[in-house]
Amino acid sequence: MSALISLIRRSGYADRILNDQQLARILGGSDDRRYGQVKRALKSGDLVRIKRGQYVVADAYRTQPVHPYALAQALVIGSYVSMETALAFHGWIPEAVYTIVSVTPDRKSKVIDHETFGRFEFNPLALNKSGFLGGVDRHVLSEQAVLVASPLRALMDLVAFRKQKWAGPGWIESGLRIDRTHLLEARRRDFSALKGVYKHKAANAFLASLQTELRGAKPKQSMTQQGPTG
Repeated sequence: MSALISLIRRSGYADRILNDQQLARILGGSDDRRYGQVKRALKSGDLVRIKRGQYVVADAYRTQPVHPYALAQALVIGSYVSMETALAFHGWIPEAVYTIVSVTPDRKSKVIDHETFGRFEFNPLALNKSGFLGGVDRHVLSEQAVLVASPLRALMDLVAFRKQKWAGPGWIESGLRIDRTHLLEARRRDFSALKGVYKHKAANAFLASLQTELRGAKPKQSMTQQGPTG
């Protein structure tokens, strides 16, 4: 174990995503000395660069492996995991998803192929700023806090991204292979959380049509007995 990794572990930062400012506080000394230590740790594999100025300690020195969702949010600050990745996370689609797909607050799409951590995709959507995190929840995965879209938000983000128009539930059930039982798990408050999120009329019309479709499919009791916030 290098001296740098030993200092990081003693400082309690081994499981965090580190930036240059944090390393400067932990290591002290001159910039040249710190750069030299970081360079040696990167070469040995003790430290792994996420992007310029951001690093993680190798898994051998962590108590938990770095979670790919946490990496996604370090790669693009302000993003959250959504679309197929979030649908797979919630068990709504049967296929394994090997690209971490996120929604970005930036204006341009971005794909990052990381030689150690895999492929990350970031897509912007036409969203109202006040509703950017509507239907997005905080999860703690492997002791790391991450933002992941709820199943309905993930589905609707995919609708908005693909500019999918409502033509019945066939695209959802046959195209995406989302089982009707999962759709029926969506509550009234889940739909309410997404009203005002999307700028495009087509996405809002899809959301309204889906809610109407599911309301007709549910027993009336299950639609109304949601508690005081349902």
